[in-house]
Amino acid sequence: MTSTASTPVVAPPASTAPNSRRWWTLGVVALAQLMVVLDSTVVNIALPAAQADLGFSDGDRQWVITAYSLAFGSLLLLGGRLSDLIGRKRTFLIGLVGFALASAAGGAAASFEMLVAARAVQGAFGALLAPTALAVLTTTFTVPKERARAFGVFGAIAGAGGAIGLLLGGVLTENFDWRWNLYINVGIAAVAFVGAMFLVQNVHRTGPRPKLDVPGTVLVSAALFSLVYGFSNAETEGWDSPLTWGFLAASGILLVVFVLWQRRASHPLLPLPIVLDRNRGAAYLSVLIAGAGMFGIFLFVTYYLQASLGYTPIQTGLAFLPMIAMLVLAAQLGTNLLVPRFGPKVLVPIGMLLGATAMIWMSHNDLDSSYVLDIMPPLMLAGFAMGTIMPASMQTATLGVDREFAGVASATVNTSQQVGGSIGTALLNTLAATAATDYLAAHTPPSAAVAADAALHSYDVAYWWSAGFFLVGAVIAAALFRRRGHGLSLSHDAPAAAEPVIAH
Repeated sequence: MTSTASTPVVAPPASTAPNSRRWWTLGVVALAQLMVVLDSTVVNIALPAAQADLGFSDGDRQWVITAYSLAFGSLLLLGGRLSDLIGRKRTFLIGLVGFALASAAGGAAASFEMLVAARAVQGAFGALLAPTALAVLTTTFTVPKERARAFGVFGAIAGAGGAIGLLLGGVLTENFDWRWNLYINVGIAAVAFVGAMFLVQNVHRTGPRPKLDVPGTVLVSAALFSLVYGFSNAETEGWDSPLTWGFLAASGILLVVFVLWQRRASHPLLPLPIVLDRNRGAAYLSVLIAGAGMFGIFLFVTYYLQASLGYTPIQTGLAFLPMIAMLVLAAQLGTNLLVPRFGPKVLVPIGMLLGATAMIWMSHNDLDSSYVLDIMPPLMLAGFAMGTIMPASMQTATLGVDREFAGVASATVNTSQQVGGSIGTALLNTLAATAATDYLAAHTPPSAAVAADAALHSYDVAYWWSAGFFLVGAVIAAALFRRRGHGLSLSHDAPAAAEPVIAH
């Protein structure tokens, strides 16, 4: 029996000079990350037009989103490990080509079934592309100060991509056609592919090729599929559905078996010391909780602006621009100045508290609220919160991981965000729907005014629960993150031994 305790997860000292083209590489990686992140909200905006064009039912509509989520969420760890095994550059290029072809097929879809199949393939190649992009970043930037700047950019895109997708989706749907929400990925992927061909390093491996943990891959992919499907089913069928609890229970059992297998596997898919390190574990949990809380920002603010205040899709996207600006500002301030000085133990809980405050602030809005006075300030605060949480957590989650496992460690970050979003989707939608139903039952006779108030009440419930997510995240982050200087540090003067080296 081989214990993973003996598996090295901290990189040896860097022996290769920094890549002279590393900042151009960051641009390529950031473009690919943006394409993957904005895809979900872009397609959300396009759904009503796609439904009218292809003629599928309201009940079937969810599968356009769920097909992507199931493939993406269940295959992320496999995608990350494949980038460790066959090389970052090769995996990155394959991911870009596959994502572009699937997007083209979805844009050209002549039927509902073709659209859903294309979305599933998109998710599969997205699972290959997203962790590889983060792994390329992790192994390209080895100087701590530059690494902080790079993760500031990457983390800002990870947090702001959804809001950018709302704006882009509104522009494309209103001025062109819903199909362009998918076709746009072809152009983005083409630019990223050309850039990656020339800029992403292709470092050849020395020594024996690592082996793929096939049983571990099957177990964790099935567990993540069951988890995402269980929460998706809860959103549509309710929490009293036997299918919901059956898949969630199966997920729990499979995850336990996966952990037990990783303890004895000679070539584990995910060495347990990677996630059991306190700082990394805290980072993964912070990304998961922020993903759940962030859902309340995007979905219910979008509902509020469009359904309650009558904003167009483009106006809704523009309304999120101040949030994006604050997110980018916070990401740069945090990774370059604040995290190196104070560490994630201080910054991430502060970000969580700011997120909770923004959600509570949003709950005070009504049908007469002004955008400038009542809506924009909490959105800007939410943006600053996400810009404080995401880059610091993502940087910590991949810090010091051996280059052999950089891909799967990066995939764990993406998995945390995806699972958090799935949990947020199911819980907040269910809670909001229940709150609206109870409000209508308690306020009779029904009328348009009562229905409008019921919708506002349901949004408020979602905001308060999102605030609760962020508050729990603040407590967990404060308790688990090590103090600065204890263990691996994000300080600019961190020892070189704690930095990953350049890998394929």
